[in-house]
Amino acid sequence: MRINKFLSTAGVASRRKCDELIKNGKIFVNGRVVTSFVDIDEKKDVVEYNGERIILPSSFIYLKMNKPKGYACTASDEKGRKTIFDLLDDKSVRLFNVGRLDYDTEGLIFLTNDGDFANRIIHPKFEIDKEYIVTVEGKMQESEFAVLRNGVVVNGERMPEARVKPISFDGKFTKLSVVINEGQNHQVRRMFEAIGRDIKLLKRVRIGSVKLGNLYRGKVKPMTEEEIESFK
Repeated sequence: MRINKFLSTAGVASRRKCDELIKNGKIFVNGRVVTSFVDIDEKKDVVEYNGERIILPSSFIYLKMNKPKGYACTASDEKGRKTIFDLLDDKSVRLFNVGRLDYDTEGLIFLTNDGDFANRIIHPKFEIDKEYIVTVEGKMQESEFAVLRNGVVVNGERMPEARVKPISFDGKFTKLSVVINEGQNHQVRRMFEAIGRDIKLLKRVRIGSVKLGNLYRGKVKPMTEEEIESFK
Protein backbone atom coordinates (compact mmCIF):
# COMPACT_ATOMS: atom_id res chain seq x y z
CA MET A 1 0.00 0.00 0.00
CA ARG A 2 1.27 3.49 -0.81
CA ILE A 3 2.41 5.27 2.36
CA ASN A 4 0.10 8.29 2.02
CA LYS A 5 -2.93 6.04 1.48
CA PHE A 6 -1.90 3.97 4.52
CA LEU A 7 -1.65 7.08 6.71
CA SER A 8 -4.98 8.53 5.62
CA THR A 9 -6.75 5.18 5.90
CA ALA A 10 -5.32 4.84 9.42
CA GLY A 11 -6.91 8.16 10.36
CA VAL A 12 -3.75 10.23 10.76
CA ALA A 13 -5.21 13.00 8.61
CA SER A 14 -6.73 13.65 5.21
CA ARG A 15 -4.80 12.44 2.16
CA ARG A 16 -3.64 15.97 1.35
CA LYS A 17 -2.38 16.55 4.89
CA CYS A 18 -0.62 13.17 4.90
CA ASP A 19 1.18 14.17 1.70
CA GLU A 20 2.49 17.24 3.55
CA LEU A 21 3.62 15.18 6.55
CA ILE A 22 5.62 12.89 4.27
CA LYS A 23 7.23 15.72 2.32
CA ASN A 24 8.16 17.46 5.59
CA GLY A 25 9.93 14.37 6.95
CA LYS A 26 7.45 13.67 9.74
CA ILE A 27 6.88 9.99 8.91
CA PHE A 28 9.19 7.10 9.79
CA VAL A 29 9.13 3.59 8.32
CA ASN A 30 11.13 0.94 10.16
CA GLY A 31 13.04 3.65 12.01
CA ARG A 32 13.95 5.70 8.94
CA VAL A 33 12.41 8.95 7.78
CA VAL A 34 10.64 8.84 4.41
CA THR A 35 10.04 11.89 2.23
CA SER A 36 8.61 10.19 -0.86
CA PHE A 37 5.49 8.15 -1.55
CA VAL A 38 6.96 4.68 -1.06
CA ASP A 39 5.01 1.42 -0.94
CA ILE A 40 4.85 -0.39 2.39
CA ASP A 41 3.65 -3.73 3.71
CA GLU A 42 1.00 -2.67 6.20
CA LYS A 43 1.29 -6.00 8.04
CA LYS A 44 5.08 -6.06 8.43
CA ASP A 45 6.45 -2.51 8.23
CA VAL A 46 6.48 -0.28 11.31
CA VAL A 47 5.16 3.19 10.50
CA GLU A 48 5.50 5.98 13.08
CA TYR A 49 4.32 9.57 13.41
CA ASN A 50 5.13 11.77 16.42
CA GLY A 51 6.78 8.77 18.06
CA GLU A 52 3.61 6.71 17.90
CA ARG A 53 3.15 3.58 15.80
CA ILE A 54 0.35 3.88 13.25
CA ILE A 55 -1.90 0.90 12.57
CA LEU A 56 -4.97 0.49 10.41
CA PRO A 57 -8.25 0.76 12.31
CA SER A 58 -10.30 -2.38 12.76
CA SER A 59 -13.43 -0.36 11.96
CA PHE A 60 -14.29 3.09 10.66
CA ILE A 61 -16.21 5.83 12.44
CA TYR A 62 -18.29 8.51 10.71
CA LEU A 63 -19.76 11.35 12.77
CA LYS A 64 -21.48 14.61 11.97
CA MET A 65 -21.30 17.60 14.28
CA ASN A 66 -23.04 20.94 14.56
CA LYS A 67 -19.94 23.03 15.26
CA PRO A 68 -20.65 26.11 17.40
CA LYS A 69 -18.93 29.45 16.99
CA GLY A 70 -15.86 29.82 19.17
CA TYR A 71 -14.30 26.42 18.46
CA ALA A 72 -11.26 25.70 16.29
CA CYS A 73 -11.23 22.86 13.76
CA THR A 74 -7.99 21.28 14.92
CA ALA A 75 -6.88 18.61 17.36
CA SER A 76 -4.58 21.04 19.18
CA ASP A 77 -4.85 24.81 18.84
CA GLU A 78 -1.63 26.80 19.13
CA LYS A 79 -3.57 29.74 20.60
CA GLY A 80 -5.03 27.58 23.36
CA ARG A 81 -8.60 27.97 22.11
CA LYS A 82 -11.30 25.35 22.53
CA THR A 83 -11.45 22.83 19.69
CA ILE A 84 -14.23 20.72 18.22
CA PHE A 85 -12.60 17.64 19.74
CA ASP A 86 -13.33 19.02 23.22
CA LEU A 87 -17.00 18.39 22.38
CA LEU A 88 -16.51 14.63 21.95
CA ASP A 89 -17.48 12.32 24.83
CA ASP A 90 -15.15 9.55 23.65
CA LYS A 91 -11.63 10.82 22.97
CA SER A 92 -9.98 7.39 22.89
CA VAL A 93 -10.26 6.96 19.10
CA ARG A 94 -8.09 9.01 16.72
CA LEU A 95 -10.42 11.05 14.52
CA PHE A 96 -9.90 14.04 12.27
CA ASN A 97 -12.22 16.64 10.81
CA VAL A 98 -13.15 16.53 7.13
CA GLY A 99 -12.33 20.03 5.92
CA ARG A 100 -12.66 23.04 8.18
CA LEU A 101 -15.01 25.73 9.38
CA ASP A 102 -13.70 29.10 10.51
CA TYR A 103 -13.51 29.81 14.24
CA ASP A 104 -16.54 32.14 13.99
CA THR A 105 -18.49 29.92 11.59
CA GLU A 106 -20.94 27.29 12.79
CA GLY A 107 -22.69 24.34 11.27
CA LEU A 108 -22.15 20.92 9.72
CA ILE A 109 -18.77 19.21 9.82
CA PHE A 110 -17.78 15.54 9.61
CA LEU A 111 -15.36 13.63 11.85
CA THR A 112 -13.92 10.27 10.82
CA ASN A 113 -10.92 7.95 10.84
CA ASP A 114 -11.41 7.01 7.17
CA GLY A 115 -9.02 9.01 5.02
CA ASP A 116 -10.42 7.78 1.71
CA PHE A 117 -13.88 8.96 2.74
CA ALA A 118 -12.46 12.37 3.68
CA ASN A 119 -10.58 12.67 0.41
CA ARG A 120 -13.76 12.06 -1.62
CA ILE A 121 -15.36 15.02 0.12
CA ILE A 122 -12.58 17.61 0.20
CA HIS A 123 -10.75 16.98 -3.08
CA PRO A 124 -11.81 19.60 -5.65
CA LYS A 125 -12.16 17.04 -8.47
CA PHE A 126 -15.24 15.52 -6.79
CA GLU A 127 -17.02 18.92 -6.68
CA ILE A 128 -19.05 18.19 -3.55
CA ASP A 129 -21.57 20.95 -2.80
CA LYS A 130 -21.37 22.83 0.49
CA GLU A 131 -24.38 24.98 1.33
CA TYR A 132 -24.21 27.91 3.75
CA ILE A 133 -26.86 30.17 5.21
CA VAL A 134 -25.45 33.70 5.25
CA THR A 135 -26.89 36.64 7.18
CA VAL A 136 -25.79 40.19 6.33
CA GLU A 137 -26.99 43.59 7.51
CA GLY A 138 -29.17 45.59 5.13
CA LYS A 139 -31.01 44.67 1.96
CA MET A 140 -28.86 43.10 -0.73
CA GLN A 141 -29.37 44.13 -4.32
CA GLU A 142 -29.79 41.86 -7.34
CA SER A 143 -26.58 43.34 -8.77
CA GLU A 144 -24.69 42.02 -5.73
CA PHE A 145 -26.18 38.57 -6.19
CA ALA A 146 -25.04 38.64 -9.83
CA VAL A 147 -21.45 39.45 -8.85
CA LEU A 148 -21.37 36.57 -6.37
CA ARG A 149 -22.83 34.17 -8.92
CA ASN A 150 -20.27 35.12 -11.55
CA GLY A 151 -17.30 34.98 -9.16
CA VAL A 152 -15.97 38.04 -7.34
CA VAL A 153 -12.46 39.33 -8.04
CA VAL A 154 -10.13 39.35 -5.04
CA ASN A 155 -6.58 40.72 -5.42
CA GLY A 156 -6.87 40.49 -9.18
CA GLU A 157 -8.00 36.86 -9.12
CA ARG A 158 -11.53 35.72 -9.87
CA MET A 159 -12.94 33.41 -7.23
CA PRO A 160 -15.11 30.40 -8.18
CA GLU A 161 -18.73 30.98 -9.08
CA ALA A 162 -21.37 30.40 -6.41
CA ARG A 163 -25.03 29.51 -6.50
CA VAL A 164 -26.77 32.26 -4.54
CA LYS A 165 -30.44 32.46 -3.63
CA PRO A 166 -32.10 35.07 -1.39
CA ILE A 167 -34.21 33.62 1.42
CA SER A 168 -35.63 36.59 3.31
CA PHE A 169 -35.27 40.23 4.33
CA ASP A 170 -36.79 41.20 7.68
CA GLY A 171 -36.30 44.95 7.32
CA LYS A 172 -32.82 44.84 8.85
CA PHE A 173 -31.02 41.69 7.75
CA THR A 174 -30.83 39.73 4.49
CA LYS A 175 -30.63 35.96 4.74
CA LEU A 176 -29.48 33.96 1.74
CA SER A 177 -28.31 30.52 0.64
CA VAL A 178 -24.82 30.20 -0.86
CA VAL A 179 -23.66 26.93 -2.47
CA ILE A 180 -20.02 26.36 -3.42
CA ASN A 181 -18.16 23.24 -4.47
CA GLU A 182 -14.59 24.32 -3.80
CA GLY A 183 -12.93 24.75 -0.43
CA GLN A 184 -10.69 27.81 -0.61
CA ASN A 185 -9.70 29.30 2.74
CA HIS A 186 -12.37 31.65 4.12
CA GLN A 187 -14.01 31.52 0.71
CA VAL A 188 -17.52 32.65 1.62
CA ARG A 189 -16.33 35.44 3.93
CA ARG A 190 -13.88 36.68 1.28
CA MET A 191 -16.65 36.72 -1.32
CA PHE A 192 -18.79 39.02 0.78
CA GLU A 193 -15.89 41.22 1.86
CA ALA A 194 -15.16 41.78 -1.82
CA ILE A 195 -18.61 43.34 -2.34
CA GLY A 196 -18.39 45.36 0.87
CA ARG A 197 -20.71 43.19 2.95
CA ASP A 198 -19.92 42.10 6.50
CA ILE A 199 -21.29 38.68 7.42
CA LYS A 200 -23.16 38.67 10.73
CA LEU A 201 -23.82 34.92 10.82
CA LEU A 202 -22.39 32.12 8.70
CA LYS A 203 -23.70 28.60 9.06
CA ARG A 204 -23.03 25.50 6.93
CA VAL A 205 -26.21 23.46 6.59
CA ARG A 206 -25.37 20.84 3.95
CA ILE A 207 -22.46 18.83 2.54
CA GLY A 208 -23.40 16.88 -0.58
CA SER A 209 -26.82 15.43 0.18
CA VAL A 210 -26.22 15.30 3.95
CA LYS A 211 -28.08 18.03 5.84
CA LEU A 212 -27.47 19.48 9.29
CA GLY A 213 -31.14 19.05 10.12
CA ASN A 214 -32.16 19.55 13.74
CA LEU A 215 -28.81 18.59 15.27
CA TYR A 216 -28.23 20.96 18.20
CA ARG A 217 -25.15 23.19 18.46
CA GLY A 218 -22.19 21.31 19.89
CA LYS A 219 -23.85 17.92 19.47
CA VAL A 220 -22.54 14.92 17.55
CA LYS A 221 -24.25 11.86 16.13
CA PRO A 222 -23.24 8.95 13.87
CA MET A 223 -23.90 9.31 10.17
CA THR A 224 -26.38 6.87 8.72
CA GLU A 225 -25.37 4.20 6.23
CA GLU A 226 -27.32 6.08 3.56
CA GLU A 227 -25.41 9.30 4.30
CA ILE A 228 -22.04 7.52 4.18
CA GLU A 229 -22.87 5.71 0.96
CA SER A 230 -23.96 8.94 -0.71
CA PHE A 231 -20.27 9.89 -1.01
CA LYS A 232 -19.17 6.54 -2.38
